[in-house]
Amino acid sequence: MPLTVLLTNDDGPPDSAESPYVLGLYRYLTSVLGWNVKVVLPSSQKSWIGKAYHIKEVTKGSYFYPNIDGRGDRTQHSRPIRDGEIGEWILLDATPATCANVALHNIFPGQIDMVISGPNLGRNTSAAFALSSGTIGAALSASLSKVPAIALSYGTVLHPTPPALFEPAHDLGSRIIKHLWENWGEDSGGLRSGQVDLYSVNIPLIEGLLADESLTICWTTMWRNSYGRLFKNISAASIASIDAAGPDSLSPTQDTAQMEENQGDLVFKFAPEMKGLITPSLSSLPEGSDGWAIHKGWVSVTPLRASFGEPPVDNMGDIEERVWKMRL
Repeated sequence: MPLTVLLTNDDGPPDSAESPYVLGLYRYLTSVLGWNVKVVLPSSQKSWIGKAYHIKEVTKGSYFYPNIDGRGDRTQHSRPIRDGEIGEWILLDATPATCANVALHNIFPGQIDMVISGPNLGRNTSAAFALSSGTIGAALSASLSKVPAIALSYGTVLHPTPPALFEPAHDLGSRIIKHLWENWGEDSGGLRSGQVDLYSVNIPLIEGLLADESLTICWTTMWRNSYGRLFKNISAASIASIDAAGPDSLSPTQDTAQMEENQGDLVFKFAPEMKGLITPSLSSLPEGSDGWAIHKGWVSVTPLRASFGEPPVDNMGDIEERVWKMRL
């Protein structure tokens, strides 16, 4: 029996500007690896939303039948696949984490061996990006349901990114995914019988992908960093904002936010200052971290736990020493 995987993302259905990679990876997973791939995606761009769930909204969806060019018919009810269509996908008006959970427990219960989230348009190296990422959020959602998960991200380095790099990235990404599945790591603190909860894989889209030996692949840790201002006040005048796909998108487009009459001065738009995260100095990057690897033009593979990071328990002492003695 072929492996059955769930493919999701945070960039939404195929789109040359905002979601240029999901269709290509789907073709590699199905045609090259021969896997059975179920696809459940957000119906629109959902970057920078982390592991948020829809809890008050009613999540609605549609069936999507993409052609080889990524365009296709949407219907409210499932129907037979027609000539020229590559499969039946599902689009949900939901966050990536919601898509993963609904797919695992409502649409394909008990059928999924592994979840693949991505490929993300842009890197997800470092804590600052990972904690904001809808791509990693979907993988975390899956791992909390005790399903192995891999978040795959393509780091934009060249602007615009040459389309010739897309296929080599899909080829390398699918081979890394296959290797991880067949050699899943151990973690005594993992949720699934001492196994790694999830992996975050980052592939820089650089010319080295075209070389016979491709790129160096390195086990990494996550670069712990921070960011400052993410939003800009737009009450005084209209400003240009960053592309909806995020600061590492293929070719950021400028979307101008216009003032509305009498809207007040507490009006803010996402317009982050990201230079220190996108182009940090090598000296600021811990050797062996994911940020360090992508700076060198390497692929980073980072094992993660589906939990907030904690200091080692050994540093806390025994239970008696952990009980607060002070009066508040």
